[in-house]
Amino acid sequence: MCTGPPVPAAAAPVLSRARRRPHMRAMAEPLALYVHWPFCRTKCPYCDFNSHVRPRIEQALWRRALLAELEHWIGRLDPRRLVSIFVGGGTPSLMDPATVEALIARAVAAWPPEGALEVTLEANPTSVEAGRFRAYRAAGVDRVSIGVQALDEAALRFLGREHSVADALAAVELAAAVFPRVSFDLIYARPGQSAAAWEAELGRALALGTGHLSLYELTIEEGTRFHAEVEAGRLRPLAEDEQALLFELTDAITAAAGLPAYEVSNHARPGEECRHNLVYWRYGEYVGIGPGAHGRVVVDGVRLATRTHRPPERWLAQVREAGHGLEAEEPLAPSTQAVEALMMGLRLREGVPLARLEALAGCPRDELVDARQRARLEEAGLLRPDPERLIATAAGRLRLDGILRALLR
Repeated sequence: MCTGPPVPAAAAPVLSRARRRPHMRAMAEPLALYVHWPFCRTKCPYCDFNSHVRPRIEQALWRRALLAELEHWIGRLDPRRLVSIFVGGGTPSLMDPATVEALIARAVAAWPPEGALEVTLEANPTSVEAGRFRAYRAAGVDRVSIGVQALDEAALRFLGREHSVADALAAVELAAAVFPRVSFDLIYARPGQSAAAWEAELGRALALGTGHLSLYELTIEEGTRFHAEVEAGRLRPLAEDEQALLFELTDAITAAAGLPAYEVSNHARPGEECRHNLVYWRYGEYVGIGPGAHGRVVVDGVRLATRTHRPPERWLAQVREAGHGLEAEEPLAPSTQAVEALMMGLRLREGVPLARLEALAGCPRDELVDARQRARLEEAGLLRPDPERLIATAAGRLRLDGILRALLR
């Protein structure tokens, strides 16, 4: 791996607006905005996201705090064009629609949209939350991502979900009537799940007719209840070879239905891909606000990795004191940027342009990627032969960690 100039690993101080270089304005990339809503009604046993259960949420207080942190970034960045807003969580469908509307309005006023702005909100399919769909649409949301997770009653109970299959089907139907674009999530490779059972469940999901599906293998993450049950021997995950079989089956079924995988876990009709998540995978710039939000953004010519405090109360206290909830900012060395771009981009069916990696790393591709290992991976059917891109095959997308270790010098 080629190396750039030394960059301190420790968190850097906030860069002031006064230090911006005027010539950077013309070079500014389009921007995406991520808003994290950290609250849920319950904590699912598989979830390691930054989500918290609170008996009461002061909606007006949180609206002011999120707007304050957004204002912090508006004040720091050079003029930008906004490509997307994504409200994630937690359970954003517990957020007051007025807060969503206020955030969209302020972001658009500061950063004019580049083309048609995509605004996504994650939602649960309980009847109470689905009842807010029309209010979110009126607020400016044009895409909803629904946490269905399973179309099987026993599986929903196993996953700790509050809704039923009937709730999920009703929510998807209502969303399709309200929003121009609809996606929903399913979790597969559950303990004991057979290929035949998953094929039937996926077929039912595809029959609902949405343009996008997010299909995730169940992973056992440290700190979750499922992890504790695995450690205690009360839960046995599906074997790796069975998981791989279901992954391959998923790719084949969705492709045949006209929703091929454009990323490891995301499937869409052409043109229905999530533009916000493509910013991540193509290593673009995005601001993250709210508790536990991460960002990658260029300030004064330096690409920063940012993260905010995860505990909601800690984040809220700092926003009151400083106008932002940042816990750390780290300038990223050119070599680190190239590695991150490769890690993210190999998840995409389109792969990673080698010219993009060269530009980020500041060195020729031969100093960045091991050419002999690349040839071996192509011969093994894990990378597709392409002179200008690194593209993982379907088999390669099952082995991305190994591919990265082999490629990087």
